Amino acid sequence: MTTIDPTRLDPESFRALARRKLRPALALDDLTGPEAPKSSDFLLSGLAPDAALLARARPAAVLAPIVARPEGLSVLLTLRASHLSTHSGQIAFPGGKIDPGETPLTAALREAAEEVGLEARFVEPLGWLDPYLTGTGFRIAPLVALVEPGFTLSINPREVDEAFETPLAFLMDAANHRVDEREWQGRVRRFYAMPHEGRYIWGATAGMLRTMYEKLFAS
Repeated sequence: MTTIDPTRLDPESFRALARRKLRPALALDDLTGPEAPKSSDFLLSGLAPDAALLARARPAAVLAPIVARPEGLSVLLTLRASHLSTHSGQIAFPGGKIDPGETPLTAALREAAEEVGLEARFVEPLGWLDPYLTGTGFRIAPLVALVEPGFTLSINPREVDEAFETPLAFLMDAANHRVDEREWQGRVRRFYAMPHEGRYIWGATAGMLRTMYEKLFAS
């Protein structure tokens, strides 16, 4: 049951809430090992990832940017380019693979700058959600951050078709968290979906948003 109303949060109260409830740090070592992360694409389907997928899973990082708009907090999301080999045409957080020598923090900030031109000077990291395992073999480190308005985006068409904002209050309302299913690789998979104004937010992105809701507003 939700104990904090996301519609009443201003930037300062969201900052305090996130710093109190999220992990203050997450290292590359947290994205490796034989154990599956608690959050994953597999949980709603009652499945467990096999050892082979866990062994080859690649570390990645995403930025969950909460924009401090005067009219209300919003979440900056991207529509991945339709020509990409994986997750093409899907709604996602800015992010990608962690390069050698990078930390999850530097990777999340770099990817946001490369994909949509979001400069790090506008971004205030607040804390980390638990690592998230995708069915396609990524262990994702999700960084929640507060973003000051005034930034100008520059979309990289090689990676992103567009960027847009969705109200945080909508995404953090459990009434808008639908469970859908489809067949994938011979099995029926169940996943969260949060359709909003003609956009279908689903899969790993919706799963991480659900984790954010559970961490910040339902505990």
